[in-house]
Amino acid sequence: MSDDPETARQIAELAADDRPLLVLDVDDVVLEFIRPFPNFLKARGYGLTLASFRLTGNIAETASGRLIEQPEVTALLGDFFDAQADWQSITDGSAEALAGLGDRAEVILLTAMPHRHRAVRRAHLDALGLSYPLLTTEMAKGPAVAKLRGKAARPVVFVDDQPHNLASVRESVADAELIHLMADNSLRAFLPPVPDDIVVIQDWHEAAPKIAVALGL
Repeated sequence: MSDDPETARQIAELAADDRPLLVLDVDDVVLEFIRPFPNFLKARGYGLTLASFRLTGNIAETASGRLIEQPEVTALLGDFFDAQADWQSITDGSAEALAGLGDRAEVILLTAMPHRHRAVRRAHLDALGLSYPLLTTEMAKGPAVAKLRGKAARPVVFVDDQPHNLASVRESVADAELIHLMADNSLRAFLPPVPDDIVVIQDWHEAAPKIAVALGL
């Protein structure tokens, strides 16, 4: 599993920190995605039908009913991320939870998105008061989390809504505490059961104390 060189460059810019490490996904963990995205699509003449846990195959042109292909989905996602400040709000309870953890842990936001959207997302997070360091990656998240941890054997908690990202981190950081958190829990119906070593959390109010314990705070 290879590193994303741009992600590695971003990590190298961070100040050294040996506090317990909390790494968070952004979309549907810290920022709402799956609730505002259909409204964005509607404004563009598309509709989203959540018949599975993926976007491709579930977005259709409203006028024709034609299901759009992967390149069109990717382009729409790019447009959404360019305009994210107009659409994406903070997930319920995340700002308060992070404020309570952020003085005792190193909190890092790790988002799987094209690097070109990083500046827009950085500005939006800052405007929302979420000033934690932001890393973008276009490759697997596991190597990035391992690099973030560094040589110190400090506790690591990783929170994501995508099972494949949790699996990637397990491969790279065997002792990380993995937490599956989704802004919209109704989507769990589309997922296979998560492995036993992943903690399933319903919301940030439940997550905050469990993260604190896992980080030894």
